Amino acid sequence: MKTLVVAVACSAAVIVTAAYGWWPNVVLIGASLLVVALVKLGGPKSVLLLVAGAAVCQVPGLLHAPITSTDAYRYVWDGRVQLSGSSPYSHVPLDDALAKLRDPVLFPGLTPADRTGVVGPPRVPMDAAGVAALSQDDPRTRINRPLVPTIYPPVAQAYFTVVALVTPWSAGTFGLQLAAALIAVGLTWLLAVELKRRGRDPRWAALWGWSPIVALEAGSSAHVDVLAAFLVIAALTRRRAWLTGVLLGAAGAVKLLPLLLLPALTNRRTPLVAVGTFAASYLPHVLVAGTLVAGFLPGYLTQEGFSDGSSRSAILALVLPPEARQVTAGVLAAGLALLAIRRHGREPVAVTCCWLYGAALLVATPTYPWYGLPLIALAVLAGRAEWLAVPLAAYAAYANFGHELRQGLIHLSALLVVLLLITLRHRPDAVSRLISGRSARTLIRAPQNHT
Repeated sequence: MKTLVVAVACSAAVIVTAAYGWWPNVVLIGASLLVVALVKLGGPKSVLLLVAGAAVCQVPGLLHAPITSTDAYRYVWDGRVQLSGSSPYSHVPLDDALAKLRDPVLFPGLTPADRTGVVGPPRVPMDAAGVAALSQDDPRTRINRPLVPTIYPPVAQAYFTVVALVTPWSAGTFGLQLAAALIAVGLTWLLAVELKRRGRDPRWAALWGWSPIVALEAGSSAHVDVLAAFLVIAALTRRRAWLTGVLLGAAGAVKLLPLLLLPALTNRRTPLVAVGTFAASYLPHVLVAGTLVAGFLPGYLTQEGFSDGSSRSAILALVLPPEARQVTAGVLAAGLALLAIRRHGREPVAVTCCWLYGAALLVATPTYPWYGLPLIALAVLAGRAEWLAVPLAAYAAYANFGHELRQGLIHLSALLVVLLLITLRHRPDAVSRLISGRSARTLIRAPQNHT
């Protein structure tokens, strides 16, 4: 019980310090490491207590509005737009055609009677300057990038719609915060049960459920990445290959990153089912919005430097110019995919997925640290706690946005930590093999000496 009290205190400390800007990343990293130590030293083995602890850890986040980003306001808007019969791919939040959907929570500076002059289907430019100009926030609304369409894929949109259906407008983001918290708690249960079924210590599930990062990004900021994490773990714990494919394809239709795990799947038909599920999820939106279903994704890739490598791949940026990073990152990605395929049957699929996802984050180094939520869950399922260093480092890098050298060194430090801990894990095996080899040689030589 003491460990649970400390874990809840860690989550509360992270929420408070993040809300008021009191050395938030230092507290987050320290609190996360403390939770890891608590799990290592002991804690409840009961699945019920683990799940209850995860639920209590989410409470501090529910008591505060989203902290790390304003994404949840966009989620609310997308769900509301779909319930009205329109498409968030076809309209931007400031579009006067949707003025009747405005409320004081999302639009504190606009009423349904006000006019912005924004009309017609969205057109996202491809040049960096045009994207930057269109991506500016507007003080009249809490929705970020209100002049661009949504970026979120269809399964995420379905999730937003369901939550919007049961959430009053006056509640703002609370419905999504509560939903994300419940998903995080549900994933704690899924992980604990699966670990127990595999004969492993279910307390590992606390590394997810009691994580201050999960409290910050689920109960507080309601990031949809928590749903992607749930679907990824649900996919990897299914025994039927087709169901694994469906769930992983659905995870990719929440956030695209889970599709990177396709090379790790051992059944040849599973990736086809996953891709088919992903494509099928877009079909209803294609019928309504046509080519606009791409949303802001092309603009996002340009703005975040993925299209030319200018502001991504922070580790590669330490030694390579921008024009070389994209090619190098592509080669590394292909190499990782081939390595994952070659590892089929040599290690559990969860382990392959863990290092594949973690390595992809280290190669691409996306700006936003909550992209690492699925990696936390994968590290728990795979029993590879060293990969928790990657999302932790992402928060430190996020705090140093705009300082490429610092960001590169931070991500490089995470890579070195991962490599060091992997080496330490395998060293006992190497020593054991060495000792066994010497013993065998001694036994072989002994009879000859005796003779």
